[in-house]
Amino acid sequence: MTGTDEPVLFHTAGRAAHITLNRPRALNALTHAMVRSIDEALTAWEHDPAVETVVITGAGERGLCAGGDIRAVHDDARDGDGTASAAFWRDEYRLNARIARYPKPYVAVMDGIVMGGGVGVSAHGSVRIVTERSRVAMPETGIGFVPDVGGTYLLGRAPGELGTHLALTGSQIGAGDALLCGLADHCVPSADLGSFVDDLAELPVRDALARHVQPPFPGELAAWREWIDACYAAGTVEEIVHRLFAHGGPDAKETAETLLAKSPTALKVTLAAVRRARRLGPLERVLDQEYRASCAALSSPDLMEGIRAQIIDKDRRPRWSPATLAEVTDADVARFFAPLGDRELGLAGPGTTREAAW
Repeated sequence: MTGTDEPVLFHTAGRAAHITLNRPRALNALTHAMVRSIDEALTAWEHDPAVETVVITGAGERGLCAGGDIRAVHDDARDGDGTASAAFWRDEYRLNARIARYPKPYVAVMDGIVMGGGVGVSAHGSVRIVTERSRVAMPETGIGFVPDVGGTYLLGRAPGELGTHLALTGSQIGAGDALLCGLADHCVPSADLGSFVDDLAELPVRDALARHVQPPFPGELAAWREWIDACYAAGTVEEIVHRLFAHGGPDAKETAETLLAKSPTALKVTLAAVRRARRLGPLERVLDQEYRASCAALSSPDLMEGIRAQIIDKDRRPRWSPATLAEVTDADVARFFAPLGDRELGLAGPGTTREAAW
């Protein structure tokens, strides 16, 4: 075990190696240094025959991880030239891809809050555990950003238009809906997590799961599937909003109002990103696209304004620019997908597949 004041703790117990995100006062938000140290540990464990399983958990009572350290992104965009944020995303997205391809079982304990970058270090894992306390979300449109860390890949693969709904609204979902959407694999009661993790020291993952997995409480998305699929099949965000209002149901109307509070630019870029992700194929290609969008967001006024309103001043009253969907042009959206030349992430290569070796 490393020092307990470190932002990430590492230890091994029996056949399992453990990553503990350890910034509970910041809801375990990821920093660049944390990403690099996790990657180094994964390298060591990959080549250690004594390590058969990797487990990631979050310190504290509130959750696994609330996302990346967006205050640092705000300060970099305000005071710097964005290179620190771009370097962070470069290493973070490479870590996300590595987790998806890791050759040993990677068990992510998605208890409590799991958002943004927290989804990136968990939902690409091969064994993803949710609990009755799980609140999973990609809330980026609310801060003028676009789902990243492979979020558009994961949500693009969700049934029907459920992923589009989650990407645009940033809505939090529980265990049942996380399983439905393919963001998790198993539900374990939170009271059993300690004994489940302990069992991983002695048992293969499948045997430990067999002792503790329980059916989750049903979510709400299945009941909403009909109107979500019908409304989000529209070709533009404007038409999606129109269909939601026209549907007549209170849940659809509330969803339309939720969308109209988000960054108009982020909404349009996100819709394009999810639909493009479905056609791109492997995760690495999607991460390359997300890196382009993230870097473009650094020079977009909405990212700074969204973080200011939600995190810095906390007035929850962002002033988006452009202020309406109608003012966001096709050229505004296209800018987020423009090639970066020698600054590309460059993860995509021949022969990439999703399946892990184990």
